[in-house]
Amino acid sequence: MVMWSSGFIGAELGSRAAPASTLLAWRFLPAAVLLAAWLLWRRSRIPLRDLGLHAVIGLLGQCGYLYGVFAAAEQGVPAGTSALLCALQPIVAVALAVPLLGDPLTRKQVAGLGLGLAGVGLVVSGDLAARPGVPAWAYALPAGAMLALVAATLTERRTRPSAGVVEALAIQAIVSAACFTALAAATGELAAPADPRFWTAIVLLIVLAMFGGYGLYWINLARGGVARVSGLLYLTPPATLVWAWLMFGGALPAPSLAGMAVCALAVPLVRAGRAPGRVRPAAADPGASGGNPRPPERTPEATR
Repeated sequence: MVMWSSGFIGAELGSRAAPASTLLAWRFLPAAVLLAAWLLWRRSRIPLRDLGLHAVIGLLGQCGYLYGVFAAAEQGVPAGTSALLCALQPIVAVALAVPLLGDPLTRKQVAGLGLGLAGVGLVVSGDLAARPGVPAWAYALPAGAMLALVAATLTERRTRPSAGVVEALAIQAIVSAACFTALAAATGELAAPADPRFWTAIVLLIVLAMFGGYGLYWINLARGGVARVSGLLYLTPPATLVWAWLMFGGALPAPSLAGMAVCALAVPLVRAGRAPGRVRPAAADPGASGGNPRPPERTPEATR
């Protein structure tokens, strides 16, 4: 969650030095080059089906999600508020996962999801009034970003592409780099500024947010259910608030501190539910060595 929330901080920091399209293009260009070189070095063979699926997941979970967050930061939406709106993802994801994926949902998880939603509201209760000059429509951007991530999550869970995590990140990074580079070039915003804030944001976004937060999100999703993993996203607003306090200063209001405590109580409840399946340890996963991992093995309890 520390790494995941760094993306909101990188978006706010970078938006102070460059437009969203510039920031996103340079976030993905270096990563795409490194990951493409890794694929060539490993001589990875990825089935055409997986290439197509991860391209779609990348367009939703990288392009759609990130553009909404970064464009909101460019319009002045605070990082905490973007984190709040994106933290509604558990409610939407779980509500859709039950009918679409058949994931079981316990009463503790329902209670935890509701409690987490209340905690998220407390964390940023004073944030909406902090910047009255932000246009109202800008708050729809992180909400749309959240829906894009939900769509990417459910697409991955329903189709189960067999490529390993690094291969998946490589495909998604290459697709995203092409998308955002074309957008920045078309708008005349591809040139990177010399501002140190821009390059600090790029390092945060590549090392922590992408390789750390985004990569670990899919690793955890492969080992647990949508509800269990999405419930952790309730920690995003508190973590982002602390990040913003450390990076940009300002006080931590009492409602936000109370919301952090509520979120901390909600996560164990959501995590208390049974996972929908178990996978072998990473050391035994052939996907880690460039092969195709087997589908997760489902336990008798998980199939009820």
